[in-house]
Amino acid sequence: MPCCPRWAGLGAQLAGSGCARGQPAAAVMSLLLRGAGGARGALRPCCPWGRAASRRGLGCSSGGWGPAGGGAGVRPGRCSLLAGLAGAAAALAGLGLVRRAEMVSREAAEEAADELSRRCGDFMAPPVSGLRELRSRRQDMRSRMEMLIMETQSQVCRALAQVDPGAAFTVDRWERKEGGGGISCVLQDGNVFEKAGVNVSVVFGHLSEEAAQQMRSRGKTLKTKNGKLPFCAMGVSSVIHPKNPHVPTIHFNYRYFEIEEADGTKQWWFGGGTDLTPTYLNEEDAVHFHKTLKEACDQHNPELYPKYKKWCDDYFYIKHRGERRGIGGIFFDDLDSPSKEAAFQFVQSCAKAIVPCYVPIVKKHSRDSFTPEEKLWQQLRRGRYVEFNLVYDRGTKFGLATPGSRIESILMSLPLTARWQYMHTPPEKSREAEILEVLRNPKDWVH
Repeated sequence: MPCCPRWAGLGAQLAGSGCARGQPAAAVMSLLLRGAGGARGALRPCCPWGRAASRRGLGCSSGGWGPAGGGAGVRPGRCSLLAGLAGAAAALAGLGLVRRAEMVSREAAEEAADELSRRCGDFMAPPVSGLRELRSRRQDMRSRMEMLIMETQSQVCRALAQVDPGAAFTVDRWERKEGGGGISCVLQDGNVFEKAGVNVSVVFGHLSEEAAQQMRSRGKTLKTKNGKLPFCAMGVSSVIHPKNPHVPTIHFNYRYFEIEEADGTKQWWFGGGTDLTPTYLNEEDAVHFHKTLKEACDQHNPELYPKYKKWCDDYFYIKHRGERRGIGGIFFDDLDSPSKEAAFQFVQSCAKAIVPCYVPIVKKHSRDSFTPEEKLWQQLRRGRYVEFNLVYDRGTKFGLATPGSRIESILMSLPLTARWQYMHTPPEKSREAEILEVLRNPKDWVH
């Protein structure tokens, strides 16, 4: 006996019910079992055998209708029909769950986009790559690193502005025709800082042969395609020169590189560091500076600080003078282990340590009195700073060798004033001689 036509409209009724809007399958089955059709909200089986079978305790067995304990089948087509309806209900409920999952995923994406916008709102300028591009690849390391360096620039600039409220940063956005650009934030002639620059750059294109050769000299195996080597590089770099000779100069740089070789293989690595260059030695300041950096390193591996502290002492060595540029800090390059994520987390910790390792020292000494002789010694030490940066510094040399680089931003690290005096030698046992001894023989400041 064919089912009455009212069953044929069941699918349409279900499609308009809660299951199509994500109502759980159990609720849909309840709707089926108790019925809800027509204007009265009841979907009752119109065939009289339905109620009778229910009253007689008939159940589904062996694919047909029969007594609950088994027995002869009664109207097997009805069982198949109801089983099919149950399957349809489950399918519709599943569709609702999929839609709900899609909605949740969409809401999560929108929340992430809002969070990205909020973070960008605190920057000194809009990000180099643009908000839309960062959103489209927000989990990519290039986007995450760009967000980190933009945040670092903002945090440092705002901390310096609080210390030197009478001064203002010039925010200079620039573009590189070969690909990418940057944001330079420079403060000059403040009450506390003579010159403070915090630069961000995000550049891409093809490496020059000179820049590629510089990398090969460090052991990189780079395979070009038709003589070209695609690259992407980004970083934040800063040098801060105070007016007072009792406030030290600080330098930091954190960067990320990607190189694509001829076969499509990508090499990546991080580099960076933070170092201090005082005019006069204050051991309490030196301990604070190094201890803060050590704590940042120790969050990841207690072996990192001593390794990178020595690397820093060795890297900032002015060979023709036989002395270091300053009292060191940490320095590392070509960091590509233990994993990309672990390396990024380490760089992030180091970047977050910049303000606490330096700003307390500035606040402590920015109002210290000083003599003309002490100011003269500061100018002579700055001359050494210039010598290292122009002769030895990798970042400066890489920038000058990269086509389309912004020279003003690269040379931002140089002080406004410096001095070279013929055959200047400080008196023995003077404070000037004290700092020279440390520069020639680095010390362990935290053990």
